Formats: sequence, structure tokens, C-alpha cells
Amino acid sequence: MPTLNKIKNMTLIHRRPVEVNDRRSPGHWEGDLIIGRGQGSAIGTLVERTTRYVHLIHLPGGWKAPQVRNALITQTAHIPPQMKRTLTWDQGRELTLHEDIEALTGFRIYFCDPHSPWQRGTNENMNGLLRQYFPKGTDLSVHTAQDLRAVARQLNHRPRIVLGDKTPAEAMQECLTGPLTR
Repeated sequence: MPTLNKIKNMTLIHRRPVEVNDRRSPGHWEGDLIIGRGQGSAIGTLVERTTRYVHLIHLPGGWKAPQVRNALITQTAHIPPQMKRTLTWDQGRELTLHEDIEALTGFRIYFCDPHSPWQRGTNENMNGLLRQYFPKGTDLSVHTAQDLRAVARQLNHRPRIVLGDKTPAEAMQECLTGPLTR
């Protein structure tokens, strides 16, 4: 028997602006959760599509919709408004409060089709990199916000071929202020 989606008023990815697809305009993000052992813990991930810059979201109080909403609002508060254009997520129930998130962050949120992780390919790739630090079956609740910042810092300073051997941090800096000098 099919389950009914509990997310009201969601906008599907097919209505997302076409400009998001070519990755030339920054400010478009993909998000997800990586789930820990026994589904008892999770870490939120946000990856900017153009720069591959990642934010890891500490969820010590669990990963139900209110906790994810509050953590997303807090984590994205320092992101400049011009870098908060869209956020693409799967149809997980953790984002049932997406309208609150949109109102309080400035992101326009789009949802992927069910069972279509390739529609968030940048984030899926990042989640694979994160499993180097947080293997499947790990209790993610043992990691502090400081631990997550350290992992994000390492990933954001790892050169990427897709970025012409720049790091995500360098690519993000260029989007915000122009090229960095080495």
C-alpha cells in the first residue's frame, strides 16, 4: 500500500529555476541527512552546487522536523543573502516545516521526486566523502558541533578537480568577493 507524503505545499524540483542546473550561478544548495546507527542520530549536510562548499549541521536533539528547522535556521544565519537562493532536499519528513525555513532564511526550497537521489547529486557525492569520517553504523551523536566544523573545514580545503584544483573555500571566496591571491 503506498504511503502518502506528509509534506504539505512542497514545490517539486521540476519547478526549480533552470539556471540552477548549469552550476554557473552560486547560491543554490542541496541538503540531506546522513543517518547514524539504528536511525538514532543524524548529521545534516548542506552543499553549495557551484563551489561544493559544505556546512555540516549538528543535530544533538534529534532529527525530527522542529530540530532540523531550528538547526538549519541557525546554521545558515551567517550565509550572505545573495548565497541563499535555493535549497533542494529529498522528501524526508524532517523538512515538513519547510515553509518556516523559507520564511526565516530566504531560501526557496524544492523537493526531489521520491526515490531520486541523483536529483541531488552534489549532496550524494558529499555524503560519500563524509562516510570517510563517519562510517555507516556509527553513532553520530558522539560528534560535537566542533567535530563537525573540523570535518567541514578539511573538506572545504581539499582541492577538487571539478573546481580546477581550487578548494571549495577558494571557490566560495571568489563567489563572495573575487579571486583569492595565493
